[in-house]
Amino acid sequence: MKLFTKLTISLAASALALPGMSAAAQAAASPISLVGDVKAEKVITAPDGTERTELVAPSAIIPGDRLIFGTDYAHGGEEAVSNFVVTNPLPAAVRLAPDADPALEVSVDGGKSWGVLAALTVSGSDGATRPAAHADVTHVRWVLESVAPGAKGRLTYPAIIR
Repeated sequence: MKLFTKLTISLAASALALPGMSAAAQAAASPISLVGDVKAEKVITAPDGTERTELVAPSAIIPGDRLIFGTDYAHGGEEAVSNFVVTNPLPAAVRLAPDADPALEVSVDGGKSWGVLAALTVSGSDGATRPAAHADVTHVRWVLESVAPGAKGRLTYPAIIR
């Protein structure tokens, strides 16, 4: 079983980055490919008045609009990969949505430390600490314990335009 400890994806650019590695070296190092996307949630009202929510390509977005950031992964290698980490920095223009999975592992300090939001704190300008809030989240990540050859999946988190 192969071990890959850190892989970062920037969904805004859909680019992979491993610190200190070229894109060619990254591709050779990992049998798992990642593709990121962003969709906007739009409520569609049918002629009979019923509503449904659809995910669409974002066009014009305004503060308060809801986005879903997604990362699709696919294992094209021949050996299982353990402890595969996918890290997504949140763009500055968004905040984590309040209905995000409370078990989601997040960072509120630029990726230096991690935990569930309810267990994290931030320091104010006065030096006092307070419980971290959804607006404080800078990164989200998933640690996939084991990814079997041929496995595919999707990781998502909801965000709100600031």
